Amino acid sequence: MIIDTTEVQDINSFSRLESLKEVYGIIWILIPIFTLVLGITIGVLVIVWLEREISAGIQQRIGPEYAGPLGVLQALADGTKLLFKENIIPSRGNIHLFSIGPSISVISILVSYSVIPFGYNFVLADLNIGVFLWIAISSIAPIGLLMSGYGSNNKYSFLGGLRAAAQSISYEIPLTLCVLSISLLSNSLSTVDIVDAQSKYGFWGWNLWRQPIGFIVFLISSLAECERLPFDLPEAEEELVAGYQTEYSGIKFGLFYVASYLNLLVSSLFVTVLYLGGWNISIPYIFISELFEINKTCGVFGTTIGIFITLAKTYLFLFVSITTRWTLPRLRMDQLLNLGWKFLLPISLGNLLLTTSFRLFSL
Repeated sequence: MIIDTTEVQDINSFSRLESLKEVYGIIWILIPIFTLVLGITIGVLVIVWLEREISAGIQQRIGPEYAGPLGVLQALADGTKLLFKENIIPSRGNIHLFSIGPSISVISILVSYSVIPFGYNFVLADLNIGVFLWIAISSIAPIGLLMSGYGSNNKYSFLGGLRAAAQSISYEIPLTLCVLSISLLSNSLSTVDIVDAQSKYGFWGWNLWRQPIGFIVFLISSLAECERLPFDLPEAEEELVAGYQTEYSGIKFGLFYVASYLNLLVSSLFVTVLYLGGWNISIPYIFISELFEINKTCGVFGTTIGIFITLAKTYLFLFVSITTRWTLPRLRMDQLLNLGWKFLLPISLGNLLLTTSFRLFSL
């Protein structure tokens, strides 16, 4: 049997070409993911710096100013410090639950960013069930908190985990009902379609004006989901010695704070997408109609403008959240549960019924 060497060379070159194509395909898949993770990391660092500066201004004191210009590197310095601190594990605790808990809290929130549109055609995954995917995935985070509290073998930690689960369940239902109302108005569960449905009339097309009650309920529920003041009962230092975080140290302790700020950022982004028109320029359509096509016709420039508009609206909501934290006092546990079950749940149900009735009569 005679084998032609030229054919062998052609086969080898073809296999190498196919291998290179596979490698390039994997790289092009990973680049958007790494870009999103990098942007989220920078966003969290900016939020930490903003919270310290805003809280210092509200309390009339000096905020961070030594680590970098205007203290912008203070959050990075704190993260580096936590990274190199000793990681202590309770000797009689469940090591596996203790270690997995913080990771579940962070990963479940990170996955939620995949359905958020930052600009026109600038979304990692445009799914038909985008908003409900966010709700389903974010519901996994309390499981991580329960695992952390139980695995610590500490009564204070376990009580803190139970409080976190009770609070999350109480406010997840009104939040879901508000999202369902928005989906009914937009005839879609896709985050991109929801933004497009608000783009017709500019500022006056926002769901904020069509769903003012839902916006208020969503705002309160999102703050409670993020465990921000006045809803930070699961980790109230005066009552539960930092709650489910009591036995944690080092980077695992830092992961809980990263999860808190990640959740705050994703909630702010969803407020922008669901109620504030997303990436669209908020100018009435009747005045400057050409601006509404800038995101679709200008390529990279239009996408950059869309990202800038989305982040501007997001950080406006973040300013409200940070100001609320340093303004209002903490609620009691019974007040927190009463607010969720006796007020927000009936109001969100009524809002959903009104929205459904409006859709039926408009058909």
